[in-house]
Amino acid sequence: MKTIKEFVRVIIAATVMASSIAGVFAQTPDAAGNKTRQRLVTKNPEQAKIIAQDAKSNPDAKQEGINQDSGSLEPEQSGDASQTASPVKSSAVASAPEEIQANRHEQASEEAAIVPYYNNFFNTYRLGPEDIISVSVFGQDRYSRSGIIVPPSGRISLALIPGGVFVNGKTVDEVSELIKKAYDEYIIDPQVSVSLDKASSYRYSVIGDVAQPGIRLMSRRLTVTEALGEAGGVLQTGDRSKVVVLRRQADGNLTPIAVNVSAIYKGKAPDLTYLVPGDQVLVPGNKFKTFQKVMTLFPILSFARIFTGGF
Repeated sequence: MKTIKEFVRVIIAATVMASSIAGVFAQTPDAAGNKTRQRLVTKNPEQAKIIAQDAKSNPDAKQEGINQDSGSLEPEQSGDASQTASPVKSSAVASAPEEIQANRHEQASEEAAIVPYYNNFFNTYRLGPEDIISVSVFGQDRYSRSGIIVPPSGRISLALIPGGVFVNGKTVDEVSELIKKAYDEYIIDPQVSVSLDKASSYRYSVIGDVAQPGIRLMSRRLTVTEALGEAGGVLQTGDRSKVVVLRRQADGNLTPIAVNVSAIYKGKAPDLTYLVPGDQVLVPGNKFKTFQKVMTLFPILSFARIFTGGF
């Protein structure tokens, strides 16, 4: 009898222990779910506020969003996330094109400001001796020629064109039209393009109180300050406020153009005086140069006074 009672006690104890263990395992997912639920709700205060407002206005809305079997908030989270994130996403999508368009407009405005000063210099460039050009005829390599140096006579030789083509004083577009007309007899609708490989006929000079005076090639359009920089800059004896550009007119006379380079360096005046071929930039001397001349002549005068009887 005692054995039966002990056996029943063991069975009851084992049943109690099994039920308690099952309860622990059954409560663990709920605790994890509660933690996840709390973390999801407290992670975004605005999202929690929206959920509370929806619960007040429609009590069944929250229950529909909760998956009771799993205890998760995945449907509710996705819905709220779309509601809260959609304004931000839409604003980002809407603002990105505006920024891109603003950058494009800014780049276009910069290009439009530069083109008149640099590209037009080559579009209106008139060919002269020592310039290097290339002639390309589309689909006809035997008629094309590259690296042509314009001779002093200004006449270049090309295949099937007797006497060549006179290019001095003409733009590359004008030369391409002449070559196109000449090749029209041999080629049906010839496509001719002429490119300027190297500009060597345009020159300017910088004289006066600069580090490296002389004549230079104008391979691009230059301002007065850039030309002075190419010449090594103005010396200490040069007067930056009285720089003069001597420009030859059609009648052969030189017209002076005053440029206050000192004001340009200080940011008080714009650097908008551009050189044209044949310009001469003159940098006069200042008072310091006059003083140097006097000091140079002073020993000579003192030596001359010895022979005149003075001291």
